[in-house]
Amino acid sequence: MKAPSETPLCQSLPATVPFVGPEALERCRGKRFAARLGANESVFGPSPQVIEAIRAAAPEAWMYGDPESHDLRAALARRLGIAPDEIVVGEGIDGLLGYAVRLYVEPGDAVVTSDGAYPTFNYHVAGFGGRLVKVPYVDDHEDPQALLDAARSERAKLIYLANPDNPMGSWHDGARIEEMIAALPDECLLVLDEAYAEFAPKGTMARIDVADPRVIRMRTFSKAHGLAGMRVGYAFGHAEVIRGFEKVRNHFGMSRISQAAALAALGDEGWIGEVRIEVEAARARIAAIARDNGLTPLPSATNFVTIDCGRDGAFARAVLEALADRDVFVRMPFASPGNRCIRVSAGRTPDLDRLEGALPDALKAAQAG
Repeated sequence: MKAPSETPLCQSLPATVPFVGPEALERCRGKRFAARLGANESVFGPSPQVIEAIRAAAPEAWMYGDPESHDLRAALARRLGIAPDEIVVGEGIDGLLGYAVRLYVEPGDAVVTSDGAYPTFNYHVAGFGGRLVKVPYVDDHEDPQALLDAARSERAKLIYLANPDNPMGSWHDGARIEEMIAALPDECLLVLDEAYAEFAPKGTMARIDVADPRVIRMRTFSKAHGLAGMRVGYAFGHAEVIRGFEKVRNHFGMSRISQAAALAALGDEGWIGEVRIEVEAARARIAAIARDNGLTPLPSATNFVTIDCGRDGAFARAVLEALADRDVFVRMPFASPGNRCIRVSAGRTPDLDRLEGALPDALKAAQAG
């Protein structure tokens, strides 16, 4: 017996995922991490109101979720001051990125991103046969002008930009993003990932007319709202652009419980304020721990701090692995020169106590080679 062959495109792709999950690492280690500080989740969790909404929705788990996510879209529309048909809800930003690539990218089409930017976007582009064109970071920031220049020269269909940025934690003010949008080449869509919007300084979010069909903005309930495990993200933009998602999205991809949780989270603004305070305190402490060990924390507008280890990628990898040996899970940027760093998510006091205790020995182990 013989199964049908995969397509040539699929045969050309590696059987990998963009991130190895901490659970997979724990299975290899044979034990759990004491401090989970690598996945940019919110260890502060969802609000009590959200937990109660999840409990209330649990008996209805036998039903499919509303395929239109009607109530959640209506609430988001009121919050954003736009129409519900200018919003699509999906399985986190990761899922929405896949739909966007499927909508616009054919085999061989150019797509522009930064070398070292969020790798899940690259994964989707490769999966649909797109041609990735990468430009370097400049001073640990994505470079809007270089992205525009590459898009123009390569006749790119999409540009991907995260503001604030993952993995470096840097950001551009909204005015710079608005300048970039004004200069977009014809027939090129800016995919603007705003996953960390709730943590950004005032003025970071660009003022963009939702009627502009050249931009689609993506946000998530995974970070500040503490719902990474629920997989709820949303994109908003011109109604015609959003309508395109109806052609390709998984219409039953959102469970009833996820929709109920996100709706409750949206209504609890007080919790987001508390989480921001916790994240700011955690960022300050992570930065202090880094400095106390002779390392350099980078400025951050996210729920993590990227720490410059002062040498090359091999040394940063050794520090990361030494921390894992001491039961502290962190990640690191993938591409040079960002890979001289490790990236530490905001944590509770016990998590950061563990980091503080482990980092000196981890550095010694990495230096010993």
